[in-house]
Amino acid sequence: MIFGLVAIRSATAPSLSYVKRQLVFTAIGWAAAALVVSSDYSGWARYSRLFYVVNLIMLVAVRFIGHEALGAQRWIKIGGYQFQPSEFAKILVIITLATSLSRRERIISWGDLFGAMAHILPPLVLVLIQPDLGTSLVFVAIMIGMMFMAGAPVKKMLLLFGGGVAAAVSVVGAQLVFHLKDFPLKAYQLKRLIVLVNPEADPTGAGYHVLQSKIAIGSGGALGKGLFFGTQTQLSFLPERHTDFIFSVVGEELGFIGAIVLLLLFLILLIRAVRVASESKDLYGTLLATGVTSMIAFHLIINIGMTMGIMPVTGIPLPFVSYSGSSLLSNTMGIGILLNVYMRRQKILF
Repeated sequence: MIFGLVAIRSATAPSLSYVKRQLVFTAIGWAAAALVVSSDYSGWARYSRLFYVVNLIMLVAVRFIGHEALGAQRWIKIGGYQFQPSEFAKILVIITLATSLSRRERIISWGDLFGAMAHILPPLVLVLIQPDLGTSLVFVAIMIGMMFMAGAPVKKMLLLFGGGVAAAVSVVGAQLVFHLKDFPLKAYQLKRLIVLVNPEADPTGAGYHVLQSKIAIGSGGALGKGLFFGTQTQLSFLPERHTDFIFSVVGEELGFIGAIVLLLLFLILLIRAVRVASESKDLYGTLLATGVTSMIAFHLIINIGMTMGIMPVTGIPLPFVSYSGSSLLSNTMGIGILLNVYMRRQKILF
């Protein structure tokens, strides 16, 4: 978080407003994490159905009272702030899916696999039509990680998700061939997939973000240009530099060394998260920790990948680093879940 505050300060210089707001979000996030830790996670399963219904209501509400920006309707305004329900939906999906999977001794049959898919399908579809392809894919990553830890056969999972990928490619291919408008993907989402292969095909449009990001990261060299001295960042060539492309700021101004330090911090976090999952006293705790680990890892891979042009631009923020109140809050709540599981890892035998 400190790393992120420094990067945001440089990316939004000379203004201090973004850093101040991020500090407020940080305080709220840790207060939420403390609240999550204070309640024994074992009791959450009793409220799983309520959490699931609240999740759906929250996502449906976005369709009616949501605020639209950048061609997407994802936010709800409350006072002077706006929050993104899909970010909190990830935490609720982790809790409810963990409850569902832990009630089975082991996921073996196709029915168990399809049952898990059916569990995440309603929130996934509601997020997808906002449209928010990136967050909907996070749900899939969470489900895959949790199903694996619940004992799902690897061969069946490969067949299932391999078939899903093949179907998705076929549908998108049909959209390109038959020139279907905004189905299943919006026009800008299709362009992002096209420029993933060749960003130079639209250097001033859909490919602009990726090209400027690659220039920023590549120009940083080993040691970087120094904080507040990155030309791509300070001269505003790099778009969305304090949110989705914050890693590009790190690469340009702190160089390869700074980027590696940040990645090592994430590696330590993920190793600790895996340890929490492995040392949990029960399957429910293991699944909760696995869901949080999968969420953070997927965000990390996609965000950094898109800044380097090896993943499509999906608008997924870098956990704890990007400027984003809702994302920061959901991620700190995830850390609260990990701490909750770890501090209650010992079974009480009397």
